[in-house]
Parts: sequence; C-alpha cells; structure tokens
Amino acid sequence: MLELLEALVWSTLEFAPALIFAALGAVLSERSGTVNVGVEGMMRVGAFAAAAFALVMPTPLAVLLGMAAGALFAAIHAVLCISWRSDQVISGMALNLVALAGITFLLESMFGPSTSPSIAQLGRSGFGPLAQVPLLRALSGHTALTWLAAVLALAFHLVLGRTPVGLRIRAVGEKPSAAATVGVDVIRLRYLCVIGSGALAGLGGAALSTATLDRFEHNMPAGLGFMAVAAMVFGRWSPLGAFGAAAFFAFGRAVQIGLESSFPSVSDVVPKGVLLALPYFLTLVVLTLQGKKSRAPAALGTPWEPEAR
Repeated sequence: MLELLEALVWSTLEFAPALIFAALGAVLSERSGTVNVGVEGMMRVGAFAAAAFALVMPTPLAVLLGMAAGALFAAIHAVLCISWRSDQVISGMALNLVALAGITFLLESMFGPSTSPSIAQLGRSGFGPLAQVPLLRALSGHTALTWLAAVLALAFHLVLGRTPVGLRIRAVGEKPSAAATVGVDVIRLRYLCVIGSGALAGLGGAALSTATLDRFEHNMPAGLGFMAVAAMVFGRWSPLGAFGAAAFFAFGRAVQIGLESSFPSVSDVVPKGVLLALPYFLTLVVLTLQGKKSRAPAALGTPWEPEAR
C-alpha cells in the first residue's frame, strides 16, 4: 500500500506542472478581462516547438523557445479579441483548431505521423538522504519545472493580490473604465496579460514534451488545456485556487495510471476507455459540484471601447 501511495504522489508531481502552468496562464488572461479557451492550442504549439528545438540545442533553451512559441500564438488571440473585438470564445476555439491541424501537418512533414524523435529530457534532481525515506522519496527524481510550478503559483498570488501591477490587472478585468480614468492603458495591459498567458501555456506544453515525456506525440496535450481552464474556474480565478485544482486533476490522472499499472486485472472488469476518461470525468464532476459559486471578473469577455467612455 505504501508503494502505491508513493507511486501516486510521484505521478501527481510529474503531471501537475503542465496543468499548473496552463491554469495560471488562463488566470492571467481572464483576470485582465480576456476569455482564453485557446489554452489547449497554445500548449500544443509550445510542446511541439520545445521538442523540435531540443533536437538541435540544449533542452532548457528549447523549453524557453516553447514558451516563446506559445506567446506568439497567444498574440494572434490578443489581436483578434482586443484590437478587432472578435468573439473571444470563437477566437480561442479557432486557434485550437489551427494548432491541431497546423502542428499535425508539421509533425507529419518533419518526423512522421505519430511522434517526434526522442530528445534529451530536462535534468532530474534528488534530495540526497531523503531519496531513501519511504514516501518522502516520491518527492525525488523530478525536474525543476515541478518546483517552479509551485513557486510560480505563490509568486503570482502575491503579485496579483498585493502589488500595484496586480491591482491594475484586476481593475481592467473588473472596471476597465475606472482603470482608464486613473491612467491605466487598458489595451496595452490586456495585450501583455494575454501574451503572458500564452507563454505560460507554452511552458505547460513544453513540460509535457521535455519533462513528462521525451518527445512530442500527435495527440498532445490530449485535452489538458481544457482541463486547465476547468481548474481556473474551479479555483475561482485565483492563482492558488487554480494551483490546487490543477494538482487535484493531476492526482486523478495519476490514479488512472496507477490503476492500469498496479492492477492490470482491472482492465478485465473496466473497459480501458473508461479508465482513460477518468481524469476528464473527474473534471466534469468537480465543475458540476462547483455550480454557481464562482464569480468571474465583471468585465470578462467584454471588449474595451475607449471611444464609448
């Protein structure tokens, strides 16, 4: 039983960073007033870019380029939604479809229909003597992205809640007209938040292809972007709430993998498709229980029109 618990903790820490980064990115965009359901596509672009660049350069640098790719893809969303005032949900879904088709084309053109070649994974670190302690050794053997995700969630919480920059972000998401009257450039700040959202989503995708795995797979990120958006909603648009929800969903993914690996006979009773759907079913259950308790930012999804002031 202890070994199973260790395996669940280890797997949760392994899968959580991708979800946490993407969920924090969604929080950043939506707290500034721009709906971002294109997180899935941004993760896909970041994952492919990181894996492709890691074939010709050190993996840490490739991860940064994966972030940049996600940010550039998010810039398209920013132009469509902020400058052109397009429907923000439709824009995000369109970007997801473009990423699905475009990355599939690049994958097949460059590497083949299924996966990219294997790359050098990000380095993993241990905790010395702790690596021999039961249960605590589950904390060992992870990449730096695992711990960066936790630190970033706390830092984001402090910035958003206790700094002038965070106050401006919250203001343009709640009352952009009031923020503009005190000199805040609403359009510029929303652009920065959406692009920053894409960078975080790209980092989440890069974590999948360079840390969780050692390659890009054709179905990546397999719905994790939508799960990250659900984590944001369940976390009530707060960094720490999104962090906790993302970790909870990652635990659901770990349970699915643990059941398949530790109890192979379970597949004789439960169809494999049901096991694969377990994390997503858990997401639906959580959102259903959430009900109407969450309150989105007041100006979320509303384009800013300076001339209408």
